[in-house]
Amino acid sequence: MTVRRRPAMIGAAAALLPFPAAQAGPGAGPTPLDTVKVAPFGTVEVAPGIHVRHGVHEEATADNQDGIANIGFIVGCSGVAVIDPGGSRSDGERLQSRIRQVTDLPVRAVVMTHLHPDHAFGAGAFAASGAAFVAHARLADSLVTRGEFYRNRLADTLGRDAAGDYARPTRLIEATGVIDLGGRRLSLRAHPTAHTDNDLSIVDPQTRTLWAGDLLFIDRVPAVDGSILGWLRVLDEMTTWPVDRAVPGHGPAAVPWPQALAAQHRYLTTIVREVRGLIRRGGDIETAVATVAQSERGHWQLFDDYNGRNVTAAFKELEWE
Repeated sequence: MTVRRRPAMIGAAAALLPFPAAQAGPGAGPTPLDTVKVAPFGTVEVAPGIHVRHGVHEEATADNQDGIANIGFIVGCSGVAVIDPGGSRSDGERLQSRIRQVTDLPVRAVVMTHLHPDHAFGAGAFAASGAAFVAHARLADSLVTRGEFYRNRLADTLGRDAAGDYARPTRLIEATGVIDLGGRRLSLRAHPTAHTDNDLSIVDPQTRTLWAGDLLFIDRVPAVDGSILGWLRVLDEMTTWPVDRAVPGHGPAAVPWPQALAAQHRYLTTIVREVRGLIRRGGDIETAVATVAQSERGHWQLFDDYNGRNVTAAFKELEWE
């Protein structure tokens, strides 16, 4: 793809949204931003014009600056769409610098696939760009109920200045939407409650690429923050879409679709099956947390950090069927 050059548009400022569960070690305070040693920031072009930064399989720490999610950007003929601006102010600023290494075209849109901070707290780096901040219609309400909590928790780990502050979406997607980058039109879909209640996916028909956000986890254990049954229904629908590859929220920069979904589907359906069986036998939630989906432990990174939470969420949902 030939990329037309334009004057760079530099951003800086606040930041956006929620946060992953990590904390600094006992007695450790936030590390000053100018002393943080983070890994070099690079992206992979997984399809023409689609650039992805692979996030590390860790929880948020001062060392990784919450750069733990797959984030990146899509370049059209007249502009750029950022897809998930990063997990902190510094993560977003490094993404912005990487964009300027690739193109001087203006950032037209900053898309948040959902509210979790590892995907969205870098938005402040693009506050001065004039870009539209695009999100699921339910994300605005989620900011009211969770935004302050997420901001404070991330500040506890990174420091207030490094974490920044959240920004509000300026364009809300109720069902579907389009972003026109000039010769490249991205299709957006707002999903029913699944991974969260505000999941947004992006499809580039030109390259048959799905940017799935955290609707898709590879290697790192999935995290249920919405509805496990709703998540399975959304994934079943998405398998019918005419795409060849997907960018997961966590995992490799790109994977074949829908083949790469198999492990996540197995994990989620295992939880549902085993929780339902335990409920039928009169088991309680403590037994579920200790026993359900233990066969999956060897297949997922951070399994012990999240499986108990997932089982708890599933039990509370399924006991009322």
